[in-house]
Amino acid sequence: MHDAITEELFRNAIAAIGDEMVQTIYRTAYSGVLKNIMDYSAALCDDHGRLVAQGLSLPGHLCSIPVALQAVLKAYGDDVAEGDIFINNDPYDGGMHLPDIFIFKPLFADAKVIAYAATICHHTDVGGRVPGSNASDSLEIYAEGLRIPPLKLYEKGQPNPTLFKMIERNVRLPGRVFGDIRSQLAACEIAARGMTDLVDRYGAAGVRQLMVAMMDYSERLTRQCLLELPDGEATFTDWIDDDQIDVGVPIPLVCTIRKHGDTMEVDWTGSAPQVKGSINNTLSYTAAMSFTAVKSVLSVNMPNNDGVFRPIKVIAPAGTITHGKLPAACAARGLTGFRGVDCAFGALSKLYPDRVFAASDGGNTGLTIGGYDKDLNPFIYVDFISGAWGGRPWADGLDGNTCMFANMASFSVEVIEAENPLEVLDYELVPDTGGAGRFRGGMSQRKTWRMLADEGVLQSAPTARHIVLTGCMAAGPAHRG
Repeated sequence: MHDAITEELFRNAIAAIGDEMVQTIYRTAYSGVLKNIMDYSAALCDDHGRLVAQGLSLPGHLCSIPVALQAVLKAYGDDVAEGDIFINNDPYDGGMHLPDIFIFKPLFADAKVIAYAATICHHTDVGGRVPGSNASDSLEIYAEGLRIPPLKLYEKGQPNPTLFKMIERNVRLPGRVFGDIRSQLAACEIAARGMTDLVDRYGAAGVRQLMVAMMDYSERLTRQCLLELPDGEATFTDWIDDDQIDVGVPIPLVCTIRKHGDTMEVDWTGSAPQVKGSINNTLSYTAAMSFTAVKSVLSVNMPNNDGVFRPIKVIAPAGTITHGKLPAACAARGLTGFRGVDCAFGALSKLYPDRVFAASDGGNTGLTIGGYDKDLNPFIYVDFISGAWGGRPWADGLDGNTCMFANMASFSVEVIEAENPLEVLDYELVPDTGGAGRFRGGMSQRKTWRMLADEGVLQSAPTARHIVLTGCMAAGPAHRG
């Protein structure tokens, strides 16, 4: 056993490793979706695949990393050696959607695995029918791009040439994709060095004990915060406009929150069956949106790790939009995730109205423009347009800010124009678009581009174009810009 001061020092030290991994990707990534928008996460897991520390990045990746790592551990068991590096992006084998590629590096101490360094990055392209591999109108996952099951990208320090060649031949921008994979490898190396320092300081057995203590600490805090909240049950229904295939057919999201003692249940039973379009969630993504909503109403910001998940049960029936089954398309599942967080907030607001803010912009609008120049060189521009937060019980909503579930940055205009055949004509806040109230909603953004190439393909996954976003505590709804 360790004293409280040692445990606190360890918590901060291992959390700092996660943040340094995040910074490494930021500094070394090739693509704009990583180095500008920051659509990635990094974490450390223990040897059982449980999340111990996540770098300051995307709430949307909460729970996804341990689920993907469990798929790797299931596939390889004890066949893990020093120098191995695993890769995975298959939504039906631990992944979330195909552009999100996971890289895992086992970290050793005393010739045994002590932890795993984990990174997940949204890659510019993984093949499929459209540039960017992020279409919202694909009908099945087989059209969305290259599915990579849990495999060894490196084995005992040696690259897998077959796998590298397979990836190279199936993506439109292999130089950029491999450059971003190298940034993930660099982040994992940073984690390896950090873990070596921790083992030198506390010993291998001590590190294992402290990781368990860190997860138990988060569990205690989560349960204590839940005990502070009144027991109760509430249900809220939100609607997605449609899936861009069955146009004009609204899609229900139903969330029931059940709070009892030091536990909470987030139940998505009653939500629509899985849809034809590519907005179906994996179970891990639905879990992430559930944890994000619940954690935001707790009184303590405890470390994100496996301990937070233990008192919160997530129910999402298979074959629904919140837990798609093969061959459901899922490239644009972010749309469902963003609306899902607002839906969970709607249920939570009935129980704890002083802790929940109104609906956000419905989530970032995903946009991809791709094509070929006159010399047949490919270009792909991936952007996620942020809107605003809803009004909060204590303050106005944030203007021009990404949805809480995304936590992404804005794409620099100068970089957009330098790296793509595009000209940005305006990029501005739109006045009076936030819902009225004692504390108004945030103002949305407007961005206009001019295409400079002769031709290209535009893919967009817009949200909340027809169904009005809700206010709370008698506030008004948002207005369109």
